[in-house]
Amino acid sequence: MQKQIFIFGLVMLMAGCALGSSTKYIRIYFPDGDSINAELAITMEQRIRGLMFRDKLNSDQGMLFVFEEENIQSFWMKNCLISLDIIWLDKDKRIVHIETAVPPCFEKDCPSYGPTIPALYVLELKSGSVKERKLKLYDKIDFILTRNKIKKFSSGVF
Repeated sequence: MQKQIFIFGLVMLMAGCALGSSTKYIRIYFPDGDSINAELAITMEQRIRGLMFRDKLNSDQGMLFVFEEENIQSFWMKNCLISLDIIWLDKDKRIVHIETAVPPCFEKDCPSYGPTIPALYVLELKSGSVKERKLKLYDKIDFILTRNKIKKFSSGVF
């Protein structure tokens, strides 16, 4: 009986660890009530890599870039293999800029995309998502991002 309890406890511990590792993703909620899972890009290394070299992004996926402070954030598509919609959000999670169908870039010098308004977050989605979801400037995108989640993901605990 003690062996069974020990094994059950071990299985529960392993399940908890597996669930904890999924915290590198965050649920993003759109104004229409729909939601997606977005991978977090919090550290400089994660933000630089972004979605480079990925050959697919499903319509229920995205990447949320989190910055330390609101600032002018510019993005490029160097080594991206797929076209993306890119959405810049201010500290209140309101859309301040949108770029749609941003093409991949395989050249040495790639163009940069970005707003003239400071942003704290940038959300990358599958190309066509902005049109499909009818997103527009000043729409609010919702998500819950705790300091603990930021600390945990940026420290490499995953």
